[in-house]
Amino acid sequence: MPSGLVALLDDVSVIARAAAASVDDVGAGVAKAGSKAAGVVIDDAAVTPGYVTGFTPERELPMIWRITKGSIFNKLVILLPVALLLSAFLPQAITPILMMGGLFLSFEGAEKVLEKLGGAKHGETLEDEITDPVAFEKARTSGAIRTDLILSAEIMAIALSEVADASLLTRAVTLAIVGLVITFCVYGAVALIVKMDDVGLHLAKKPSAGAQKVGRFLLRAMPVVLKLLSFVGMLAMLWVGGGIILHGLEELGLPAPAHLAHDLQHTVEHASGALAPVTGWLAYAVASSIVGLVLGAVIAVVIHLIAKARGKGAH
Repeated sequence: MPSGLVALLDDVSVIARAAAASVDDVGAGVAKAGSKAAGVVIDDAAVTPGYVTGFTPERELPMIWRITKGSIFNKLVILLPVALLLSAFLPQAITPILMMGGLFLSFEGAEKVLEKLGGAKHGETLEDEITDPVAFEKARTSGAIRTDLILSAEIMAIALSEVADASLLTRAVTLAIVGLVITFCVYGAVALIVKMDDVGLHLAKKPSAGAQKVGRFLLRAMPVVLKLLSFVGMLAMLWVGGGIILHGLEELGLPAPAHLAHDLQHTVEHASGALAPVTGWLAYAVASSIVGLVLGAVIAVVIHLIAKARGKGAH
């Protein structure tokens, strides 16, 4: 065989092995990053249904699709390039940026708590008379996409931390795959949740007694599920926001608040026996939620005072 052809085949073999190794690296990175981001994914799935419930059935799926497209744009067009650039040229800026997002989530969660306690509502809600349904739907969708941006930033940051030592290409492909898979999983689940009552109504009209029973169960369960998700979504904003702040302070050289939360977690774990993993996580989540609630409430009060001083009301 001519020596030039042998050399070419050797080069092809080297390239093939390198490509296979890169695929393995990406697969491993996706698995690690996806598992680490699972907590934020749950928060995202709990928060989003609150933005699309209460509308007419024919508007629910279009709204979810708009939010899904906004989430993909957030992850692939905004966050992916920013994450790669920051990790390469300014990694020290990642923590402060995430902390700003944590403060936003804390503010959103605290606002919802204040509303439930009888405080003034910020913006138009489903309980109010909707004067412009198109504008209201657009505002709700935009709010969901803004919240998704913060949660997506946390997901991408977690994913990036798991592949920080990989090549630029591996990091980029891993972040893209994680972002797409998580987006479709989250909003697929959201679509199933918000259409549960329609499925129940369809089954309740079937001639089969079994189908009717399942349909009636889904119809009865839907209000409970939505209330539970609304509550979980509110808590999720607080514990994710507070958790980001605690971790960020630790990264910036102020570890005391995070250490207190971890000390509480370890104390509860030691007292819980076999339930230690669950109770320990719950203790840390509660501590994070308290941090998020306090900081978010302070921000909310300041914003309302400024709005009142300007004579514009709270929006």
